[in-house]
Amino acid sequence: MSRLTLALSAAVSSFLFTTLPAWAADAPRMPTPSFPVPWQMGLQHPVTPVAQQMHDFHTFLVWVCVVISVFVLALLLICFFRFNEKANPVPAKWSHNTLLEVIWTTIPVLVLVTIAVPSYRLLYYMDRTTEAEMTIKVIGNQWFWSYEYPDSEISFDALAIPDASIDAAKGQHRMLETDNHVILPVNTNIRILFTANDVIHAWTIPAFGVKLDNMPGRVNETWTRVTELGRFYGECSELCGVDHSFMPIVVDVVSKEDYQAWVASKKQSASAAPAATTTQVAAQ
Repeated sequence: MSRLTLALSAAVSSFLFTTLPAWAADAPRMPTPSFPVPWQMGLQHPVTPVAQQMHDFHTFLVWVCVVISVFVLALLLICFFRFNEKANPVPAKWSHNTLLEVIWTTIPVLVLVTIAVPSYRLLYYMDRTTEAEMTIKVIGNQWFWSYEYPDSEISFDALAIPDASIDAAKGQHRMLETDNHVILPVNTNIRILFTANDVIHAWTIPAFGVKLDNMPGRVNETWTRVTELGRFYGECSELCGVDHSFMPIVVDVVSKEDYQAWVASKKQSASAAPAATTTQVAAQ
């Protein structure tokens, strides 16, 4: 196949898989920078400093595994071809080599230390931030999520949208949509607190590099800072009961101005609700 044919095939494939779906959309939708696509290889696109470091560490570990695998394969091939019965009809009489034994003990120790240092550095980095600009509390329930914004006195529940109500034309995805989305501002250090009201859950957003258990009677903490606008999906990652698979997470990352507008609208709605209730009672 010629290079021209390959180039034309790639161009047509790119057109079919990217342009046509965009034309077919009936409504505007938020970009999903980390949504998986068919035949994708590797992890989701990272959008936080923690996730980026996790990806870098993963790539580093892959290369360590490759080097070890190639080294072990080379040793096996040497044994197969140099020390087989045909090449060595008379076996050697020695059974120990002090230098070799020191080497094959020292090298694995050095490999483990090389892995441990960046691993512990990353663990401490993702633990918490001392410069949090806002806080969000995530509460796991059977089988939905509750969210609280202590700084803004906002709280709401997020329940999964049933399959029958999913509208693919609006970019909705089966078993990944909720009636209320978490709204976060971009480029903001966010402290995330986790707890649960019943059993153990796990709030997980792969693109954020966040996966932490929601423990009843305990508050766990981590942090994030999302650097890209868009919609990000996650799910509960701890087996929490019969409807464990129906606890999706949807996070919309917006500009700081849009976030402030959302906070104002939520507060206005919250203040309007008691007033409406009071009016109804007075009318009765």
